[in-house]
Amino acid sequence: MLRPAQAKEIVRRRLGAQGLASSGFEGPAEVVAWFGAMQAQDYLGALWAVGMRTANARESDVDAALAAGAIVRSWPMRGTLHFLPAADARWMIELLAPRAVARATARLAKLGLDAALLSRARRALVKALEGGRRLTRPAAYRVLEAARVPADAERGLHVLWRLAHEGLLCFGPREGKQQTFVLLEEWLPRSKRRPRDEALGELARRYFSAHGPATLRDFAWWSSLTLAEARKAAALAEPLLEREVIGGETYVSGASPPPGVARASGRAQALPAYDEFFVGYADRRAALAPADAPKVTPFQLLGPVLLVDGRMVGSWQRTLDGGRVAFTTKPLAPLTGAKATAVRGALARYARFVER
Repeated sequence: MLRPAQAKEIVRRRLGAQGLASSGFEGPAEVVAWFGAMQAQDYLGALWAVGMRTANARESDVDAALAAGAIVRSWPMRGTLHFLPAADARWMIELLAPRAVARATARLAKLGLDAALLSRARRALVKALEGGRRLTRPAAYRVLEAARVPADAERGLHVLWRLAHEGLLCFGPREGKQQTFVLLEEWLPRSKRRPRDEALGELARRYFSAHGPATLRDFAWWSSLTLAEARKAAALAEPLLEREVIGGETYVSGASPPPGVARASGRAQALPAYDEFFVGYADRRAALAPADAPKVTPFQLLGPVLLVDGRMVGSWQRTLDGGRVAFTTKPLAPLTGAKATAVRGALARYARFVER
């Protein structure tokens, strides 16, 4: 069991490892490369997750990195969308996606998506996309329907999900507010494939460098590896990691701090939903003050969260209105003095990010 002082020290160090404290990265691609993968099911929130860790970033900068193919959005693990570095997407999907596919077998069968239908979908989408073309989701569904692959009742999304897990598709640049799909082999630059052990070791190095101090159980949750595989991966990366016992449990960290440029980030952060500061751990209690823990549900920790000194102090929502952005905050307890000032500063940073 962590003592209060130990929990505070853990979140202090996690703020640094995650690029939220005293360092910032020079560009969006550097942020994603440091993490290896960043959850991105909420697209606009994920842009901010990258932007808040990048020196002087604007939302358009992160969008531009995606449009240029420096960052790619796909489903590598846990069946959930992530941002991935373009150079690492292939080996990460190859390493991690099979577990998500295996878990989804029954669901795909229930939807009637058998091997023959998936093969037909594969041929139709390759024909529609090859040569550098792209399709929005509705357009991809029309291609499937024309090929006699049903796209109704979530079948279309599950087909795209399944084909992305085998490395055929990924997301391309946006067309207006619509996401597009492209062929991964055409969209991403050529990159080397890693043998399984090399991939496991590199995955562990990235995770613990960007999330440490963290436990093996945290890593297994984040990566969707089994605990045995997580243990092997950490052992393969052992020379680049540091272990220590805190509160009777072994925690692992990267041996090197994150690269980047110095910046003053302030005491507070306005995290988006599903930020790695929370979703990256199986055990998220360290970021809750003992007095606040009974007030917070696990679901709330995965929403937009206000942090002060690495501890949750409330939640926030934004409303865009023309050239302005307005905020609604719900503190766990009244915020006054320096904490209130820090939170206002964190929200102002978001306003600058969206250029409003």
